[in-house]
Amino acid sequence: MNHPVYLIDDDEAVRKALALLLDTVGIKVKTFDGPEALLRQIKKLEPGCLVMDIRMPMITGLKLQEKLVADGIVWPTIIISGHGDIDACRKAFRNGAIDFLSKPIDEQDLIDAIQKGLSALEQDIQQQNERRELITLISQLTSREKEVLAMVVDGHTSSQIAGALELSPRTVESHRAAIGHKLGTIAVAEQAKLWLEARKST
Repeated sequence: MNHPVYLIDDDEAVRKALALLLDTVGIKVKTFDGPEALLRQIKKLEPGCLVMDIRMPMITGLKLQEKLVADGIVWPTIIISGHGDIDACRKAFRNGAIDFLSKPIDEQDLIDAIQKGLSALEQDIQQQNERRELITLISQLTSREKEVLAMVVDGHTSSQIAGALELSPRTVESHRAAIGHKLGTIAVAEQAKLWLEARKST
């Protein structure tokens, strides 16, 4: 779990202090002096945990968060603020923030929030990789094999599938053997799980 933290704050002193703190506990951090600087580089950055001030000139932390979410970038986000703004806190959580910390920031609270964010990010990346693997497995099936598998998942027997698709039972069995080989399992329950998970991911 070695994903970076992206710290966005227009206050140079805060950036330096927090970057030093994170560096001392072994957390990789990259700082930005405002939302515009982050947005210029966002497409080149690997997934990470965002820590951003809520009040910055030009683009606020909340506006930046909303823009990133709209662009499909839903990395764990921690909002920091020197103002007890309850409405902003609610909006941040609605946009998917995992924590909202008030300045002066408690160092341990920040570290705990970041570790929670990085753990959530790692889990999300693993799930994305698993979904891609599922889609790849299912994509190896021919159109006919997908038809057969869909009917297997629905509980139909080989004879019923043969009748419905106007195939011989032997041909259906051949398709089922090919499906088992491509999916790496002949167990109907496992095939059904793979099929349904892949359907949810597409």
